[in-house]
Order: sequence, then structure tokens, then C-alpha cells
Amino acid sequence: MQELGGVSANFSKLSEVADVIDSLHKTPKYSETGFPMVRCTDVKYGKLDLSDTLKVSDEVFAELSRRYKPKKNDIIITRVGSYGLTALVDDSNFCLGQNTTAIVPKINPRYLYIALNSPQVKNQIEFSVVGSTQKTLSLKAINDLEIRRFGGDVEDRIAEILGAIDDKVQLNRQINQTLEEMAQAIFKSWFVDFEPVKAKIEAKTNGQDPQRAAMCAISGKSDAELDHISPDQLAQLRSTAALFPDEFTDSELGLIPKGWGVSTIGVEFIVTMGQSPPGHTYNENEEGTPFFQGRRDFKWRYPVNRVFCTAPKRFAQKGDTLLSVRAPVGDVNKAATICCIGRGLAALRHKSGCEAYTYYTLKKLEQYFNNFDTEGTVFGSINQKALKNIKIIHPNAKNLKEFSRLIGKYSG
Repeated sequence: MQELGGVSANFSKLSEVADVIDSLHKTPKYSETGFPMVRCTDVKYGKLDLSDTLKVSDEVFAELSRRYKPKKNDIIITRVGSYGLTALVDDSNFCLGQNTTAIVPKINPRYLYIALNSPQVKNQIEFSVVGSTQKTLSLKAINDLEIRRFGGDVEDRIAEILGAIDDKVQLNRQINQTLEEMAQAIFKSWFVDFEPVKAKIEAKTNGQDPQRAAMCAISGKSDAELDHISPDQLAQLRSTAALFPDEFTDSELGLIPKGWGVSTIGVEFIVTMGQSPPGHTYNENEEGTPFFQGRRDFKWRYPVNRVFCTAPKRFAQKGDTLLSVRAPVGDVNKAATICCIGRGLAALRHKSGCEAYTYYTLKKLEQYFNNFDTEGTVFGSINQKALKNIKIIHPNAKNLKEFSRLIGKYSG
């Protein structure tokens, strides 16, 4: 028995306060449409992110749902690679993919979620994982986790207080997510869908003003609404619209704006592949340089400093985009400071210095990177050669500069 703030606490194994249900250990056939299937990469920030999951057919969904049918306030925990990440279930319309496990609470679910994310349980998880190449948290280790207990009334109060704080954090995250979506929308409009170029071409075809049409596409305003914005805003909008051509040209990636080109990640970006320092140089006492082995410590945009290293090998610079290159491939964060990166990560920076363009280019490639985790391999990864050979567009430098200026309003 222990005491915390004068309140006595006992311990229970997780198996005594929840049912632990593992996923089926098989790689299913994926579908273009269908039901969401949750994998490790979809467990983010304490919530399940179902916005970009892989999909499975009705038949596969039924098979994968035999063991477990999710409901609100269940808890999902990851087991392989990025192990020990948890999320509360809100939307129950999904099935479990490989390397994820469901925890069905028998006690206050918010309290259990808080307990699972406490340092006391996180330390148990660190001591329980096995494997040298790919760390794995076994089902037995999950069941054996020791959960601190205070009794129902105290646990309800803890869940109420800390849950309210968590809700506020989630609200702030939703606001940030809205700004993030606005920034991504601009990137997609300019560098994926080429909407200002399309607007100019259509206007020319219809005998209208191409410049004005591009201004509407960039601002999201109608032609009539442009007359009601300030002269300074109008001048800036006109200047931005002038950066886009009014023609397309053929390329190996399809039609792209005239004057733009096709290049590769290796040509356009500075790429640093991670290298893991000796294990004995790691610590959680804030000695040395922040160290990230893989995506485990990724949060919304920036990773959290948990592990440090006294003998770093490879570095990411502040503002670099951190890309997960192993189990799973494709998750991204940004380096908040100079940090050490292990072999599970690469650091990238566009040679123009545009941090936002780097970040959103790699976000756009997430579906491409999913191929490295869906080819039936046990351990998805991408090597330096394959990464650098990925083909991407080479936009006009002035467009990049303007994008960097504009996107500063929405991202940081």
C-alpha cells in the first residue's frame, strides 16, 4: 500500500480492472472504401484519428471484429514499434488492425486512461518490452501492468479534475487542428491541385480576367467579394496571383504548371538518416541532447522530450521535419530544437529553407509511405535510397517564398 497526498493507494493488475482483447494477427486485404481499420499510426494525442485510416471491406471488417466490437470510452493501446501509446475511443465505427489491443475498463475509464499514461505505468512498459530490432509489448505484459487504485470515489474525482484539464488540452488541439487544416488546404490548392492555374486557364477560355480568377481561387472569395477587401489586401492578393502561370505542361507526374519541373526528394531536400547511439548513453534525466529513436514521442506537430542522449550520432536541426522511416513509415513531426535522431527517423529540410513546404510535402506523401507498411511485410521500413528517389514537383522559387510567408499565419 502507498499513500499519495494523504490518500492510501493499493495496486491491481490491469487484468483485474479491465478486459484486454488483442487484435487478429494477420494482414488483411485493403479496400478503397469501407470501414476504418485502426493501426498504431492512427493512435495519436490521446484520441483515435480515423480521418486517414486504411479501409477494409464489409467481409474483412466482420472477420476482424469477431473478437472485439468497440464502444465509447474503451482504450486502445499500441504494442509494436511505437508501443504503449493509448487513446480513448469516441467513434466506435472501426476495427482493430495488427499491433493494436483493446482495453475494456471495468472501472472509471477516464481514470484508467490517466493511470495508463502515468510515469509509474510508463516505466513498467519500458521494462516490459522485448526485441532488439522491433520493440514489442506483449499481451501478458499489458495484462500484468500494475494500476494504482484509490477506491471508486477518489478515482472518480481524479478523473473529473484531470479529465477537465485533458478536455481543455483537446479543445486547444482542435483549434490548432483547424489552423493546420487551413494551412494544408493552401498547400493542396497551390502545389497539388494547382487551383490558381486552373482558374486562370478557365477564365481565359471564357474571355474573363485570368488574374482576377486566380485571386478568387487563392482567397476563396467571389469576384464581388474582392471589391470589399482593403486596398492593401487586394494588392497582396494580386501580387500572389501573378506568381502562377496560365498554362500547364506535361510531365512524368502528369500536368504541372508551366515553368515548374519534376525532381526528387534527394535533389530538393537535405536528408539526414538517423543513427542510433549506444544504448548506455540514453537517459531520462535530461542529460545531453533530446533523443528520438522513432515516432513514439511524436505529438501534435512537435515531439515531447522524454529520452536524452550523452553521445549523439546524427542530428536534426530546429525546424526540420522528422519522418518515421520504420514501423510505421510516414508519420511526421517537426523538431522544436536541435535533437539527436535514431535509425527509426530521418530529418528533412527543403533547400530553400521553407519549413512549411518541407512539412506539408511529407504530409502529402503519407499515402505513398503507407505502401511500405501494407505489402505484407512484418516490419515496414524505407531506406535512404528509396526515400531520396521519390519523385516530387519542383515549384517556382517565388511561389515557395510566398507560401512560406502566408503559411506563417496558420502554423508554427
